[in-house]
Amino acid sequence: MVPIRDNNPTEITPYVTFGLIAVNVLVFLYEASLPPQALDGFLHLAAVVPHELSLSFAGVDVHQPVPEWTTLITSQFLHGGFLHLAGNMLFLWIFGNNVEDKLGHAKYLLFYLSCGILAALAQWFFSQDSNIPSLGASGAIAGVMGAYILRFPQAEILGVVPLGLFFPTFRVPAYFFLGFWFLQQSFYGLASLETRTNIGMESGGIAYWAHAGGFIFGAILAPFLGLFSDKPREESDTNLGF
Repeated sequence: MVPIRDNNPTEITPYVTFGLIAVNVLVFLYEASLPPQALDGFLHLAAVVPHELSLSFAGVDVHQPVPEWTTLITSQFLHGGFLHLAGNMLFLWIFGNNVEDKLGHAKYLLFYLSCGILAALAQWFFSQDSNIPSLGASGAIAGVMGAYILRFPQAEILGVVPLGLFFPTFRVPAYFFLGFWFLQQSFYGLASLETRTNIGMESGGIAYWAHAGGFIFGAILAPFLGLFSDKPREESDTNLGF
């Protein structure tokens, strides 16, 4: 199931969501400009490599020019291919603007980056010895989706189901679409515990625990940052000190 749009208008211009999309696209264009060897080096430097992160947490020097923990942030802006980027940006475009509308620009950016960090740590926890880089915005975006399902459970999601030459559309409430997505990620995450060579990040595929973890952390963090507050967004940003 691929979402196309929701029927949930916003009261503000989601500058942070637009900015995040722009940064992700620009970083991907930079990746695409690199020759294969240079790209491998760049991804190894900026993506989360669980084994190296484990060593750094234990105080072992992993001989990187920047602290290994910084990859918990930089990895959020990397993507492994055009479809990876396009899918993530589509979800961010649809769900991010409404969460930004409720949290305000500054709190939303803090929320987004925090969810990305926590999602990456969730994936690291289940694959601490892996040498396969973990990257992508999906953990942070999963946090946005976790907030969205809490605040707008009845919002209507318009989507499409690709079936070969046919593309039937559907309309479902957000709690159904996002709830199904979360259950799917959780199922594959649990399956990856038993079949690490076939499912999940161990095969260089999808980091399901980052998705499920990000979703949960987003649902936990967002209410503390004012997800259900009706204060004007400008006031929320001012109170945060921005």
